[in-house]
Amino acid sequence: MSALSRILRFPAVALLALFLATATGFAAPVKVQMQITGYVINADLDPAVNRLTATADVTFTAIEELSNPTFELNNGLQVTKATDAQGKPLQYERLTNNNTVRFTPANPLPKGTSTTWHFEYSGTLKDADTSPVEGIKLAAIADPISILLYPGRWFPMTGLFTNRFTAEMHIRVPGDERVIGSGSGVAAQKSLPGNRTEFTFKWAKPGFPGTIIAGKFIEPLTVANMRVYVTEKHKEYAQDFASTAERQYLYLSGTFGQLESTRMNLVELPDDAVSGAWAPEIAAIAGNRIVARNEQRLLSNTLAHQWWGGQISPATMNDAWITNGMSRYSELMYLEDSAGKTAFQSAITDISAGALAYDTEPLTTIGRLDPFSPQFQSMTLEKGAMVFHMLRWEMGDEVFNKFLRTLLTQYTDKSIRSSNVQTVAEAQSQLELQAFFAQWLDGTGAPSFTDKYSVFRLGDNKGFRTVGAIEQDLDLFRMPVELRIETDGKTEIRRVDVTGSDSHYSVETFGRPRRIQIDPDNWLLKSTPDLAVRVAVLRGQQQVAQGDLTAALIEYQKALDSNKNSSLAAYRIGEIFFMQRNYQSAANSFRDALRGDGDPKWVEVWSHIELGRIFDVTGQRDRAVNEYRLAVQTNDNTQGAVNEARALMQKPYKRENVDN
Repeated sequence: MSALSRILRFPAVALLALFLATATGFAAPVKVQMQITGYVINADLDPAVNRLTATADVTFTAIEELSNPTFELNNGLQVTKATDAQGKPLQYERLTNNNTVRFTPANPLPKGTSTTWHFEYSGTLKDADTSPVEGIKLAAIADPISILLYPGRWFPMTGLFTNRFTAEMHIRVPGDERVIGSGSGVAAQKSLPGNRTEFTFKWAKPGFPGTIIAGKFIEPLTVANMRVYVTEKHKEYAQDFASTAERQYLYLSGTFGQLESTRMNLVELPDDAVSGAWAPEIAAIAGNRIVARNEQRLLSNTLAHQWWGGQISPATMNDAWITNGMSRYSELMYLEDSAGKTAFQSAITDISAGALAYDTEPLTTIGRLDPFSPQFQSMTLEKGAMVFHMLRWEMGDEVFNKFLRTLLTQYTDKSIRSSNVQTVAEAQSQLELQAFFAQWLDGTGAPSFTDKYSVFRLGDNKGFRTVGAIEQDLDLFRMPVELRIETDGKTEIRRVDVTGSDSHYSVETFGRPRRIQIDPDNWLLKSTPDLAVRVAVLRGQQQVAQGDLTAALIEYQKALDSNKNSSLAAYRIGEIFFMQRNYQSAANSFRDALRGDGDPKWVEVWSHIELGRIFDVTGQRDRAVNEYRLAVQTNDNTQGAVNEARALMQKPYKRENVDN
């Protein structure tokens, strides 16, 4: 396992990792000129030569008068023929800078006109070189697995994750392969001459049935309503994969309601592609994540997109926080249900750091950003999740769950806007939430709370009165805040309405107050010294993912400037030095991590493992084994740490050449 892989496996960036290997080369989406309503696609996949040959009949409606309709199409594919509804040839120009093809019809298409154009195209799809997202493989014809993911633009399209469409797809592959798509592909397959098989998929409701995965999958394992497609290499993990998905699916459907289709296909993705992908009836996870059995949170997030992204979708990219954020929060809700409050609280802290890492753009204007940039992903996933978390605090669990179900019911098979969320939230909660949405959608930043108070003894042994004021630095802020007063006896909880920069309160308790905490359960997105450290570390991890180790070290140093005892910052610095083969400096940093504040807890076990690896590569096997033994003694198996340490005790670590 490479050092970069180790850095990206930890929760703070686990789901961002599939976007961060890139992030700057993708041009912003072209302006939406049309609404595509339906496709009929015929595609031949030839893995032996990594080639796709396809035709697509695309039905669309002009939103405005169209002189030069523009479709997105993967740069690895070339249009060989294009005709209009009358069969007349269309002139076109390939624009490789943004993966588009611009067409010139004989006459402009009037606004409101619906028509069907025919495209023929082909090309080689092998790796990420032609991907619409730089550095991320989204479309590839290969052995043993071919992926044609919707974001890979393998057919003419527009309106990524906002333009809902129907589709009929006929996919032809070698006879020893299976194909998974959205619709009744298993029932609708037929043998063709030349040892080929055709699979047909039909999706009749507007959605995003644009993903096809084909490969040498073994006979699928069936568990309840789920079919599991894995290669022979990973068949021993299929049952565990299915069991995990079944538990998560049951929780999600119990929370959000049944989907229109109850079928679900769990599919293995190639290790060198994205970590996870979704489409109607499809949840796909990278094979190495399945083998490592660390796919639980990624899988729950991917499954949640069946509701948040599939059943409803954003009207524009400015509304992407709704579906991205709620998919992320669904992941945390399942974590809370399955692993308990402690795991949930730890995850909320990580999500808060992500929410604040790039919080310089209001969520309601974020659509102008590159949708695969760290800022867009951080804001829509992490801050979006925190918006729903705070709504839950405002509403209470019962009303919050009813609110979520109402959103899904009212907007099934439709797009949704931020204003719709506010309308439904107010209707279900009977709360006035204008200030809430103005603060968290139209504004940036988060409050930094301080508490000033005095304690007075009441007469006749009636206890104590605490008179204080919650202060924070956002003048327009308005939200209820939880106050926890720990006394010599009973702990008291109060809900204080905070408005503006200075909000007073008075609380009477029988016991003398010993400690007062503001928002102890982290219901609010707020700035704290601890989060400042985590934000800097997160930004450093994202710089590592983009290959800029110097910038990463600068961010990690900022974390140490905020907290010189930060075990997390020291650990991350140690990883950088290890990647650079600066072993003495790496060892010093891992020692600092062990001597630090111990936050998060997993730093201890992994610091011992990393020290062991350093001793192994420097020829000190006895010292290496001792570190692995110390790792095992922590009994902390975060991300399989104890398993890793035991394996390294049996077989010395050897540095991979790809770590250069």
